[in-house]
Order: sequence, then structure tokens, then C-alpha cells
Amino acid sequence: MSKLRILLACAAALLGIQAHAATIAITITDTAGHPAPNAVVAMTSASPPESSRLPADAVIDQRKETFLPLVTLVRKGGRVIFTNNDTTMHQVYSFSPIKQFAFEIDEGRKSDPVIFERAGVAAIGCNIHDHMIAYVYVADTPWVAITDSQGRGQIEAPPGNYRVEVWHPQLAPGRALPSSTLAVKGPAKFALSVPLLAPPPKHMHMGSY
Repeated sequence: MSKLRILLACAAALLGIQAHAATIAITITDTAGHPAPNAVVAMTSASPPESSRLPADAVIDQRKETFLPLVTLVRKGGRVIFTNNDTTMHQVYSFSPIKQFAFEIDEGRKSDPVIFERAGVAAIGCNIHDHMIAYVYVADTPWVAITDSQGRGQIEAPPGNYRVEVWHPQLAPGRALPSSTLAVKGPAKFALSVPLLAPPPKHMHMGSY
């Protein structure tokens, strides 16, 4: 088979996969019915794909003693760079089980990439400014989305049966993550109400809630 035919066959296969992918419209709320922004919705299947379109690199900025964004999503093995566009130095650290690190960033500087080899959630803080907090969600599935200010998101996934799990910064620590199942045969909707703790004061993260 010629190289051209091989390329055409690969392209056709990719188009076939994309054509069969369905759009899942996601809505996450708290138990009072209010939108839940910054919720991570992850779908897993017994037949995961060979590759992921999730970002391999991400940036977390620091401005006005605030990590931006509050929640960052990367694939397993992804890298995160921390930038400091604040007017003060920050000491960034994490003691999370999936990743431990600590370093200083002077104003106007950026860190070396932090590689997240393990799936899970890493909570990140500043050792100088205790009110600063951010989270890195490291996904080992490609079907993941973060909800917007209206508690909505969207995932493209092929037909199949999925387990859907929801993580949120305001979930009670130590409790099992809210989950459900979803059978995807075509365009679908997924809605779930999750029990959230009261949000921290506004200064904990500018514009997060």
C-alpha cells in the first residue's frame, strides 16, 4: 500500500471516530439547585481510547495574592508552570499524596514545569499567603470537563457505557465522590446535584464562586 493510501486510510479512520463521537451536555448543581462552577466531571469506560486530547501543559498564574485559575485540568503525566504576575514573592507548595513540591517564585518570574505523574487531585498553597489555594486535577481518562460559572460543561465521547464521577473543591474531605452511570448512544444530557460545603470567604479566591 502506498504512503498516500495509508495516510488516507488513517484520516478516514480518524474522521470515523470523530463522526461517531457524541456530545454530552453536563449540568452540575448543589443540593439547593444552585450552579456548581469548578466541578470536574470525569467519565470512564471499560474500553478507554489509546490517546487523550486533554492538555499536556497548563499555566497557573498568581495575581493579587490569588492563584488563577482555581482548578486546572491536565492529563496524567502533564506539566504545570507557575507564573508570578503579582507584586510580591510567593512560596508555592503541595503536600498532596499525588505530588509533593515546594519552591519560591519572585515577582515577574515563572517556575520550572511541575510534572504530575499520578492521577488524582493536588491541593496547592502559598507558604507566605495562607489564604491562597488552587487545585490541579490530573486525569487518566480523556473524557473530562470543568464546569463554567453556570455549572455547565461538555464532553465528546463515543457511544458506550460510562461511570461518571464528580469532584469539586467544596466537597467534604474523605467522602466518596458523587457518581452515576450514563449510557451514551448519541447526544445526551447528564445532570447531577452534589452536596457542597459552604464556600470560603471571597478573598480566598477572587471570582471563583
